[in-house]
Amino acid sequence: MKAALAFASILAAASSAGAQAASCDRACLLNIADTYLAALVAHDASKAPMAPNAKFTEQAKVLKVGDEGLWKSALSTSTTFKIPVTDPVSGQIGMLVMMKASGAAFPAPPARGNAPAPDPNAPADIQLALRLKVVDRKIIEAEHLIARIAAPSQLAALKTPRAAFFQPVPKARRDPRNILLLIANAYYDALTQNNGELAPFADDCGRRENGMHTAGAGRPGDAPPPPAGFGGTPTDCAGQLTSRAMSYINSIDLRRIWIADEEHGLAFGLTMFRHPMEQKTITILNQDGSTSERPMNFNPFDLEAAHIFKIHGGKIHEIEAMGFTLPLYSKNGWNQFTR
Repeated sequence: MKAALAFASILAAASSAGAQAASCDRACLLNIADTYLAALVAHDASKAPMAPNAKFTEQAKVLKVGDEGLWKSALSTSTTFKIPVTDPVSGQIGMLVMMKASGAAFPAPPARGNAPAPDPNAPADIQLALRLKVVDRKIIEAEHLIARIAAPSQLAALKTPRAAFFQPVPKARRDPRNILLLIANAYYDALTQNNGELAPFADDCGRRENGMHTAGAGRPGDAPPPPAGFGGTPTDCAGQLTSRAMSYINSIDLRRIWIADEEHGLAFGLTMFRHPMEQKTITILNQDGSTSERPMNFNPFDLEAAHIFKIHGGKIHEIEAMGFTLPLYSKNGWNQFTR
């Protein structure tokens, strides 16, 4: 508890200092992000307010602004699926947005069975997690995390975001910025500790990952949460974690939970999920109190992920997430260390 209070004090102090220096409000950040996305599609960095020394990463690699990555492959930006999280205090905006990009840049998975091979030149549907840091209305940091989405059911879920992400939180239920950041961090603690009580999940909590409904309450258009692979374990956000269904995740490192929007009750986090897969089975706690063993026949990997949390009244109600795989113990392009 003392450590949490100390962390909260540090966040509060940082928030105060950042507020004094902030020069780009919510509307300014949204406009800069839209301009940046348009510049990506135009393949022209001069159309975005990039600082001369701006740092840019894509898929955890440092690349050249305007010359590599989506700067060459972006084709269009969705007009319907875009979830922004603006934070004038830190001068940052985080966003999940659907785009189309060159299929050659994002190859489709191999065809199965007798299915025809996909056209490598056909436009690819991608989900982009974008982070921009703005100083003096210039972008000094730009970061891309990208997942290619091919399954029709996932694409259907990524046509329109859940409405809650855009609804302002009534003032009586708003949480301060530092509390939003602490609650978002608690989600990752609950995952790694296999204890759903470590994060304040609301009863109506629902989670999507890369368009898949993976936990909790469903929304219109959602498939049921996946009993496949979870057996007799709970599927609510808290119970799923306490069942140890996620115990194959060894750690969640390089956490960057810096962006929060008090008015809309949103927090944006970037992290690296570590999966050494040293154990070939995990022990699952079933709803009836019994245990069972589940095989884990996967090679080691990392998952770099972005999460947006909808939080109000001190509880997590919605989670929208995406991620892509990397070799085990990858760096993220922003830290010289792995944790």
